[in-house]
Amino acid sequence: MHRHFDDQIEELRGRITLMGGLAESMIRLATRMLVERNETHVDDVLAKEEEVNDLQIEVDDRAVKLTALQQPVGWDVRFLFIASRIATDIERIADQAVNICQNVHHLLQYPSVKPLVDLPIMAELAQKMVRDALESFARRDPVVAQRVLEEEKKVDAFKDQVFRELLTYMMSDPRTIPPALSLILVSRNLERVGDHATNIAEEAIYLVQGRDLRHHHEEKTRTLRKP
Repeated sequence: MHRHFDDQIEELRGRITLMGGLAESMIRLATRMLVERNETHVDDVLAKEEEVNDLQIEVDDRAVKLTALQQPVGWDVRFLFIASRIATDIERIADQAVNICQNVHHLLQYPSVKPLVDLPIMAELAQKMVRDALESFARRDPVVAQRVLEEEKKVDAFKDQVFRELLTYMMSDPRTIPPALSLILVSRNLERVGDHATNIAEEAIYLVQGRDLRHHHEEKTRTLRKP
């Protein structure tokens, strides 16, 4: 009976890995649309979103049934609880890919504002964070998870840099405001991808070490702001 339960846990882990791979590929395709200034891959992104949504429902259903029928304890119950939360973060990463596609659609109505340099690098970094976060969960590796937490600062810095640069364009030429705002929104979409990858990494650390790191960034910010 216990062997059967272990197999079901591994199947659940595999579904989460599949979800993560789909979401990461959606970010890659959406970024490619941005760089190439075309909407060739939008249907593929939307199809993958449906797969991710279906998998999230499946993961939640399996986790609930395994909890109810097997009454797990210790690490197993923690895994099942975390599996649902990670599935939610992956689904939201997929949503951000769709949002990027929508912003690209709006962006293509206007001439190019500037050569894209920072956003493709930022997108690659966000994708790497997703890959590493999922690896840390699959391998139960807190070292890889910690690396994701550190990478989040770089994604945030890129978002700020993109905003500052595009602000100068908008101030100098009001005609650039609509496309520049679309690019700023893409940077925010990518920042949110990084946030969700960070959430997954924090869950991986909690799974292995029992340390709850949620909201630790907010606590540090409040500490820094104290007089």
